[in-house]
Amino acid sequence: MAFAVGILTIGGPVRAETAGADVRVAQVPGGGTISAIRVDGTQRIEPSTVRSYLQLQPGEAFDQDRLDQSLKALFATGLFADVSLRREGDSLVVKVVENPIINRIAFEGNKRLKEDQLQSELQLRARVVYTRTKVQSDVQRILDLYRRNGRFAATVEPKVIKLDQNRVDLVFEIDEGPRTEVERINFVGNSKFSRATLLSILRTKESRWYRFLSSDDNYDPDRMNYDKELLRQYYLTQGYADFRVVSAVAELTPERDAFYMTFTIEEGERYQFGKLGLTSNLKGLDPETLREKVTFEEGDWYDANEVEKTITALTDALGDLQYAFVDIRPKVDRHRDNHTVDITFEINEGPRVYVERININGNVRTLDQVIRREMLLSEGDPFNTSKLKRSEERVRKLDFFEKVNVTTAEGSQPDQTVVQVDVTEKSTGEISLGAGFSTTDGALGDFSISEHNLLGRGQDLRFGATVSQRTQQYDISFTEPYFLNRDLSAGVDLFRIVRDNQTYSQYDETDTGVGFHLGFPLTEHLRERLGYSFQQTTISNVPSSASVYIIDQVGTRNVSQVSHELSYDTRNSKTDPVNGYILKFGNDVAGLGGDADYVRTRISGTYYVPIPTWDQWVLSFGGEAGYIEGINQDVFIADRFFIGGDTLRGFQTAGIGPRDISTGDALGGNQFYRGTVELRFPLGLPDELGLFGHAFTDVGSLSHVQISSNPNVADNASVRAASGLGLQWRSPMGPIGIDFAVPFLKESYDKTQQFRFNFGTRF
Repeated sequence: MAFAVGILTIGGPVRAETAGADVRVAQVPGGGTISAIRVDGTQRIEPSTVRSYLQLQPGEAFDQDRLDQSLKALFATGLFADVSLRREGDSLVVKVVENPIINRIAFEGNKRLKEDQLQSELQLRARVVYTRTKVQSDVQRILDLYRRNGRFAATVEPKVIKLDQNRVDLVFEIDEGPRTEVERINFVGNSKFSRATLLSILRTKESRWYRFLSSDDNYDPDRMNYDKELLRQYYLTQGYADFRVVSAVAELTPERDAFYMTFTIEEGERYQFGKLGLTSNLKGLDPETLREKVTFEEGDWYDANEVEKTITALTDALGDLQYAFVDIRPKVDRHRDNHTVDITFEINEGPRVYVERININGNVRTLDQVIRREMLLSEGDPFNTSKLKRSEERVRKLDFFEKVNVTTAEGSQPDQTVVQVDVTEKSTGEISLGAGFSTTDGALGDFSISEHNLLGRGQDLRFGATVSQRTQQYDISFTEPYFLNRDLSAGVDLFRIVRDNQTYSQYDETDTGVGFHLGFPLTEHLRERLGYSFQQTTISNVPSSASVYIIDQVGTRNVSQVSHELSYDTRNSKTDPVNGYILKFGNDVAGLGGDADYVRTRISGTYYVPIPTWDQWVLSFGGEAGYIEGINQDVFIADRFFIGGDTLRGFQTAGIGPRDISTGDALGGNQFYRGTVELRFPLGLPDELGLFGHAFTDVGSLSHVQISSNPNVADNASVRAASGLGLQWRSPMGPIGIDFAVPFLKESYDKTQQFRFNFGTRF
């Protein structure tokens, strides 16, 4: 639809510039007084509304400037496609053509983006006045949306379908075009690090066939700016204090289907930490008492992250010393002649600011208290930046929200601040199906349904079922993370497990029971877990050819057990740790009712060490030991330890330990130890493939004191050991692992297994 703009002139033409409109000149003779104003052409709009925008009223003279202002005011409303003013005698006639009303908005050709995504970008809506300016603006908004999704070749053409009663249908015809990928990323000026190393740092990736499940190889200008920051952070952690990104340019190919990105950088020289100092203006504080909180030493390569870690550590330590208001600033003195950086941490008294209130926004379903209990600051507390950052991380770790943003605003008084917590909720319910295969259990299927934020209270409810060739497990669990409004994790579990152990011992085992658990932190990394369980264990399907030590235990027993576990965890990640360690110590006591009486103790630990000179190489050391002692009775076979398979590679499940010589049945043991040393390393393939190799050596031993003296039982507490190589693939279908191990310390009756394969997925 074309726009026409009527321009009023008195005594000569006057032109007005209106975007997207045709300019028309109207001649109105000057002189005289307006006797009446008549409005023609209105349909939906009242004539009085039109008159209200005029700068002239009856009884006033025909004034050129005021008539021109009236014309512009009418066009500024956006209500009219055409406006003209003319004089009939002493009357002023205002003729208007109303802009149509949008009946509906439709999209054609959109496959990659849904209509609700496109509609959310538009200014125009149904039953809103149509203007070409707004249409052009909405076309640009749609194009911007496609560009953010990596489609710079997309085109949008608006079409107008006229209807009766001055209505129109607006149709956006979209040609999405191919995905605009990043064909190549170049670096100019890098000599210290290879192109491959710098590529691994960037979030943007070069387009490859195996990235079909990722959008990181699409060009995104915001992501390119983020990549500039990633480069800067990386160089600053490697000692290059003078590093800067000179320019970052993205060039679109003539076919508009790919980009070439070029980062021009200046690396500068590498610096080391020079003199380290601590000064304080706080009364009664000797800064040297805090030197142990500095996370680096003189002579270390300069690392900006270590400076930030030291500031956080100093702030926390001062908080423990009741210094609530501190301001720590690193004074940096760079020496370019010897490439050293002197750092002096200046500790000053910060402004006395208190938290006036905490506002939480965006939580539609999640209760305020679920978020507030993760905040390390409360109303009235001294404001602390370090605690604010940690609070944001704690809220994010709830995994209830897509976005978490914690900011501050001015309070009602100069010494007051308001903490704003803005969240965007996400779905916390999950239904998962799974299928897989493992050497231990064979083919398996898995189903679970869970809600991690039940009724918005942060409670966890789960029902799961796993069925494989050798194991069937069903369980229902409920966990309250803040029992009695305290940092106590309390829960209950109902379970039934059926195991087919015929492969390594001729019996089946069925466990049915209920368990209760209570967990609470003792320190930031130390946590205690208490539990009680009551279960019924049945040994069945035992043939006459089985070991007498198994035949004697056929039947059902009740086990009433109290347990505790103390864990200390400093790992940087629970799923894919690179550094840190975890230690666990636990005891189980059975005998408060039931048929079993024993005391069981286990201790374990794993330590992860990144290899400094080799990126993504991680060395880990792990160990575990356990002992179970029956009280006035032998330990039931279902309560004993079994070692092998995943717990000792190179040997079958239950492949080592006491074994009946005549039947070959594994009998389990009452004491064991095992250890492993493993080196994980990249394979030189892109990170997105998720392929890693590992070399390992596993050692272990298992024995049973009570039956080791029986001549029909082979039980040697000697060390078993195996070494091997493995491959891990974090595939889109789930984790896949292959291990090849060769035992080099073993007994003649042990059951070995060189290859192990595990595959599992959930979807």
